[in-house]
Amino acid sequence: MKVGDLARRTGISVRMLRYYETEGMLSPARRDSGYRDYSAADADIVERIKLLNAAGLTLPVIRELMPCLRNDRSSFEPCDELQRVLRREIDAMNAKIERLAGSRDMLLAFHENLERDRNHQPIAT
Repeated sequence: MKVGDLARRTGISVRMLRYYETEGMLSPARRDSGYRDYSAADADIVERIKLLNAAGLTLPVIRELMPCLRNDRSSFEPCDELQRVLRREIDAMNAKIERLAGSRDMLLAFHENLERDRNHQPIAT
């Protein structure tokens, strides 16, 4: 399929698909005319990239996982790299969640103090 067809099928822009190619994440065949010829396997790879991106992984991290993603199935290959990278990213997300929870708690305390101060102000006559 042509790049425009792959873009419509996956919901990813042509520009981003070309970026994936320059980054080595996609390797479409070439027709005799020189046009790229994307396969169903390429569409599967794009869907897995979208899934990992939606899960919060960045493209550089996804690129690390590419050896585990390149297959003809719609699932992931079990490999040591996949386990290591996923554990690292989960740990980073957990740390971020803890920082955000701390920030939220601090803002809640500020808000509660403001509400308490406002409720205890004397009414001007």
